[in-house]
Amino acid sequence: MQSSLFSRFRFRRMLGPLMGLALIVLLVAIWYLTSQSGSPAKIHVDNAVSQNFHAGPPWRYGRADARFTLVLYADLECPYCKSYYPLLRAWIDRNPETNLQWHHLPLPMHEPAASRQAQLAECAGEVDGHAAFWQAVTWIYQQTRSDGAGIPENVQYPSLTPAMQACIDSTRTEAIIQAQANEGSREGVAATPTLKLSDNQSGRTLVLPGPVEGDALLSALDLLSIDGDTDQGRNTGTPATGSSTEPR
Repeated sequence: MQSSLFSRFRFRRMLGPLMGLALIVLLVAIWYLTSQSGSPAKIHVDNAVSQNFHAGPPWRYGRADARFTLVLYADLECPYCKSYYPLLRAWIDRNPETNLQWHHLPLPMHEPAASRQAQLAECAGEVDGHAAFWQAVTWIYQQTRSDGAGIPENVQYPSLTPAMQACIDSTRTEAIIQAQANEGSREGVAATPTLKLSDNQSGRTLVLPGPVEGDALLSALDLLSIDGDTDQGRNTGTPATGSSTEPR
């Protein structure tokens, strides 16, 4: 009897620490799952922002009804793009009159890693839409060693699904990536990051080379707004011509 009472007492004494340990493990597991860039919760939040964009590339982030679109010509192995990308995303969040559009421009010096990672991002978007594309880009920039070194072989995309893997294996997104790279070359874009700011109201555009700070972007918005409104005032009843203000 005494031995039985002692066993029950010892069990109760151990029960408290065990329950505390189990709670800690549960909280760590919840934090890990919700912190993943491809987690369903985060996809849902981002989809609330980008759900009104048409399906498929070009991939956009922000408000679908924004007056301005900022096209980012970028290489997923470019170290300057890697440091600039989160700053640009944050700027878009603060300036809802502008949305962001991605344009692949993998540079020859960063191949084949740049195109491989572009394919991963494209397949994420093909399977799960705009939000999944941007989450893949964010994850790639967080993991890559840049300058063509790529992502370590032992690191796998956490949201890789069988559908995404089938897309990657098919190589069908290669044509999209190459078409965007060719378009960038035709427009004279040879370095990353490069930005093209478009006024969706007037059709006017402005090319801004290099990582551009927020104040300069706001000045560019003001310039396009003034010029666009003036053009519309001069051409009452006539569609905007879409003339370009691109610097050379």
